[in-house]
Amino acid sequence: MRLHYRGPEPEPIGFLLLPRFAMVALFSAIEPLRIANRMAGRELFRWQLLSIDGAPVEASNGMPLGVEMALQQAPNFPSLAVCASFDPEVGLTPSLLAGLRERAARGGVLGGVDTGCVALAAAGLLDGQTVTLHWESLPDFRRRFPAIDAVESLYEVDTRGFSCAGGSAAIDMALDLVRRRHGDALAARVNAQLVHARARLPASRQRPGAPPHLPTELRRAIGLMEANLESPLAIADLAQRLALSWRGLERLFLRYLQRSPRDHYLGLRLDHAHGLLLETPHRVLDIALACGFASASSFTRAFRQRHGLTPSQLRHQQDQAWLSNGA
Repeated sequence: MRLHYRGPEPEPIGFLLLPRFAMVALFSAIEPLRIANRMAGRELFRWQLLSIDGAPVEASNGMPLGVEMALQQAPNFPSLAVCASFDPEVGLTPSLLAGLRERAARGGVLGGVDTGCVALAAAGLLDGQTVTLHWESLPDFRRRFPAIDAVESLYEVDTRGFSCAGGSAAIDMALDLVRRRHGDALAARVNAQLVHARARLPASRQRPGAPPHLPTELRRAIGLMEANLESPLAIADLAQRLALSWRGLERLFLRYLQRSPRDHYLGLRLDHAHGLLLETPHRVLDIALACGFASASSFTRAFRQRHGLTPSQLRHQQDQAWLSNGA
């Protein structure tokens, strides 16, 4: 939440729930604050749940959650966290975007949990800032909002805003808030109650990356592949960047991963496409281009070979699952 707070206790925090928000991220953000209140013997933090219209909001797991009020009726929170997850575009109504701009104009510090930054970016509130969101959504977010520095960290907090990647990263951001406001000792006690291994630093990567036992050159090669999914590097260019021969790079992949550099790179691109198909409304052709394929037909062939069904069949399967859950 906001970097500095000088108001009275309890510190008020608003959580705005968008359709299909991630319940695990919401509870991970709130539970450390609840435990801090109990450990301190007084109410240090107080939170309220909001929705766009004051009605309950269905989470990504299909469970509805009641809220206390609509955004328009809510007080001017010093910190307002926008909580989203799958399909963050669903809730991007003109009234929501106007409401977010109004909150920012009043001096409130706004942040995003999981993919909540999509709403803030659409409202024009993040230009020039450094933010994070769930790693699956980062490539598409960077393409849509190139003026925003989107990084794969656990959480980001500065004077202008805050953001976290969702999931258990919300615990780390909330623990950081407890530490900044009320000291290391209380944060450590809260951490112990959560049976959390350790409070991670904000710049920690969301994903473990290539296994540490792999040679440095191989881990660097995989990192370059992950950073260049939309415009894939030629394997010869990749080897040159690593000061290796083409055959030397081929031997590394075959020895440690039992696949060629080309096959590994293709797998990364197709797995990224799988996530985009499930989490964004973009056309199959647009997703194909975003994953480095020249045409929808070549993308479909490669996708079916890896995942066992076409991109359209995957989306149809997801639609049927949602209809069944809603029935």
